[in-house]
Amino acid sequence: MNFDLKHYIQQRRETVDRALDGYLPPTDQPPETLHCAMRYSLFCGGKRLRPILVLAGAEVGGGGESVAVPLACAVECIHTFSLIHDDLPAIDNDDLRRGQPTNHKVYGEAIAILAGDALLALAFELIERCRESAPSDAVLDVISMIAKASGTFGMVGGQVADIQSEHIDDISIEAVRAIHERKTGALLAASLLGGARLVGLSGAPYDALAEYGRQIGLAFQITDDLLDIEGDPELLGKPVGSDEKNDKATYPKVLGVDRSWQIARDATQAAISALTPFGPEADPLRALALYMVERDS
Repeated sequence: MNFDLKHYIQQRRETVDRALDGYLPPTDQPPETLHCAMRYSLFCGGKRLRPILVLAGAEVGGGGESVAVPLACAVECIHTFSLIHDDLPAIDNDDLRRGQPTNHKVYGEAIAILAGDALLALAFELIERCRESAPSDAVLDVISMIAKASGTFGMVGGQVADIQSEHIDDISIEAVRAIHERKTGALLAASLLGGARLVGLSGAPYDALAEYGRQIGLAFQITDDLLDIEGDPELLGKPVGSDEKNDKATYPKVLGVDRSWQIARDATQAAISALTPFGPEADPLRALALYMVERDS
């Protein structure tokens, strides 16, 4: 497969960043400090992986990416909200994110919490904007999908399980996988499927995308766990070793580094195999699956 993933990612990042800049309140609009804090974390680097999956889902579903841009921006707002709150002293207590001081280190804990809250609320306002070019029933489905992937049965529930699994020496690999599926995999998969749903994809092709989403979510989180052990702090933009310090439940902790790499690579291949029903229109997704385990940050 000869596909220029770097160019593909760069183009879509620029699309998403332009849209986000237009959707976010300006920093001179009251409450100014809140809007500065929201923008600080939202534009502090980042891969924009979830928005790119939204746009790729719309493309592989046979629609133009423009219909899905508000959704792409919404999932990045939700992701950024989760990072701001994850970094707080009550959770991971991190000082750096993407090489920059974390939100609460710049604006204080209260504003950081409220900036995350505001980004989450803005996300659902943005999804509603998709009604301008997508059927209302599809938009309602996507709202439900993203809410579930973000809440108790998805990301937030996974974060709770992640916290409660700290310092448990005999945790099972099944429990670790369940944490990964909720904490990280749920929103990654919902981003992809949300874009596809907006353009009307259904049936077996939709199910194939769902399997792809499950597998890349697993590959992505395992690779994150491994980069926390073997990664370069300068490329990651944060210190390594935080999982070990907090005694987190991870694949490397339970299975070791080598076996964890193998499972991540197997998940990547399973994701690519799931795309068999699609032709060249799914090449971006095939390349993104490989990127999950080849990235260095």
